[in-house]
Amino acid sequence: MVLPVGGGVGPIRTSASARVSLPCSPLAASAARRFVRAALADWAALEVPAADRITDQVADEAVLLVSELVTNAVVHAGTAVEVSCALDVSDREGEPPSLVVEVTDHHPTRVVRGDPPDADEPPEYAGGHGLRLVSEIAESWGTTYRRATKSVWFQMAVAPTGQAAAGGMGSAFMDAAAAVDVGDAVDAADADAAGPDGGFGTGVVPGGLESVPEGLGTVGEGRKEAIEASEIVAPAQGLVPARRDPEWIQRGALSFLAEASDLLAGQFDEDMVTSLAGQLLVPRLADWCAIWLDSTSGPPRLARVWHASEGRIEGLRQVLEKEPPHVPTAVRGSAVEWPWPADPAAYGPGGAALACRLVAGGRALGTLLLGRAGLVRMPAEVVGLIEDFARRVALALASARRYTRQATISRVLQRGLLPSVIPRIPGVESAVVYEPTGEISAGGDFYDVFPAGDGRWCFVLGDVCGNGPEAAVVTGLVRPWLRLLAREGYGVGEVLDRLNQLLGEEAVEQAVEGAAEAVVAGVEAVGGPAGVVELVDGGLVGGAGLSTGGGVARFLSLLYGELEPLGDGLGVRCTLASAGHPLPLVLRPDGEVRTVAAPQILLGVVDDVSYESESFDLTPGETLLCVTDGVTEHRSGDRQFDDEDGLAATFALCGGLSARQVAERVRRAVDDFAAEPPDDDLAMLVLKVL
Repeated sequence: MVLPVGGGVGPIRTSASARVSLPCSPLAASAARRFVRAALADWAALEVPAADRITDQVADEAVLLVSELVTNAVVHAGTAVEVSCALDVSDREGEPPSLVVEVTDHHPTRVVRGDPPDADEPPEYAGGHGLRLVSEIAESWGTTYRRATKSVWFQMAVAPTGQAAAGGMGSAFMDAAAAVDVGDAVDAADADAAGPDGGFGTGVVPGGLESVPEGLGTVGEGRKEAIEASEIVAPAQGLVPARRDPEWIQRGALSFLAEASDLLAGQFDEDMVTSLAGQLLVPRLADWCAIWLDSTSGPPRLARVWHASEGRIEGLRQVLEKEPPHVPTAVRGSAVEWPWPADPAAYGPGGAALACRLVAGGRALGTLLLGRAGLVRMPAEVVGLIEDFARRVALALASARRYTRQATISRVLQRGLLPSVIPRIPGVESAVVYEPTGEISAGGDFYDVFPAGDGRWCFVLGDVCGNGPEAAVVTGLVRPWLRLLAREGYGVGEVLDRLNQLLGEEAVEQAVEGAAEAVVAGVEAVGGPAGVVELVDGGLVGGAGLSTGGGVARFLSLLYGELEPLGDGLGVRCTLASAGHPLPLVLRPDGEVRTVAAPQILLGVVDDVSYESESFDLTPGETLLCVTDGVTEHRSGDRQFDDEDGLAATFALCGGLSARQVAERVRRAVDDFAAEPPDDDLAMLVLKVL
């Protein structure tokens, strides 16, 4: 039941709300979709404040997201699900109302699924793009853990005042409000057709796929000989008779393609692309669909199967895995008629089927197969629309594969450029945080910690000017040079002198350019998302990536130092030098913070320069903090994080914390400083004397 609510407290009040409990069943997702549609229709019929401003697009997106979240809960939590829907109105002037939907399950210990599954994780946890879809579409979303439940909610802003009426939006739900009884009857027929065991009966497909508006005839036992394109491309709402004029059909087709382009744009995971494609096609244009993705190393992979009757999806998948389509090579991007599959258990009654190769840039990426029950053939307008849609899917898949390939290059470079673990320094606790700005933009920051012999330990934190493979190649040259020079016994200042000379040689520039071209041209593999590297005392947490960028880069800022133990309980002797790098800070146990080292010129800028080092003792309890400019220069408007010694002020609050806790406290302060994420790589090295 939908209950209007009035007289809220504070700046936000709930105009209307509704709640329903659903059993753990494959039909829960479809029931949740019907619940949200019915709630919005009831609010419109009751003239609830701001309900007339909910546009069709907001309603459709809310239905899509609640379907994904309920499916997530049923599959991964395995409990009954509560779905609540509320229309919140703000008393603040100019702030639009918002639609808030919450899905709650009763298994709070289960992990919320959203990221791509691990290769090693059990099969029962594989699949699912619910949270990734929510993050793409919703204005805001979150997860709430309670003692006995877990809730995932999302919020969507509705149209500003007058927009829905001016643009003709929202009328669909006003029509639906007048036809609630008819919708309930259709849902009941759907449930009856599915049978008590959720079998593969004919049923009634939502969205008018099997129903025929008044005046267009009825569906009998056999298949229809013809169907108006307007029934598929631009179906009427409620009981309004479908229009047949070309302009109406064209508007429906353009609206569908615009929606598809908007959802597919910017998707960098090919499985997400196929998931969205299936949900866009079914039930709007087809009763079922399947997408295969071509592979260079094996047979095509059945990436996505979708059916208007969700209880048939698994049976459909089993049939399709045995009968993959083989579209002739000569057919490139054109939809061709395909024999209706032989197994009626998964497909339902006979109908019309189409197969279309997914082609982008002259390269075939996969195959789309779809069918619509009860037809002899698809209308020509629908065939053309499916071909246009397939081209958009193919372009999205091509973009996703390029992104994956670049992300793979990033990870390949990462494995060779950064240490896999931090060695344990006797008497010193260490932690490193490294966050590249993007998954496919090679970061210029790097770090290293290594033994140099004779009880000496060396640490490095650097930042190459520029990004991309050129910056990665410079990092790949500098790290081994530093290790070699340190182990040859050169002092800190001498190491920087010789490194500066090496960077100025012409051979280095040629190596940078040539190696970068080879990296871009020669690395191919499967890929995945990059992320954050965090190393703590010999342990590896997370993973990170670099990738292609641009610009020849031979200049770099560098902080290089050595640690020599002074004896049990006496601390360490630290000698370091900074070449154009943010100066390190030392925190005493009493909270006093001081700057160490003196600023000097970048490496690689001037050939004839001599670098000086500084030595000091670090006593037990003191902490050394080294950062790159991604920390100090992180911006919030016109302000930087280190303005008015912001870094030192944050560091002063870290007394008594471990090295890892210090790194986390500083990183959190940087993240909280601005609403926008950092636009530069961020790296930190923390050393605390025990």
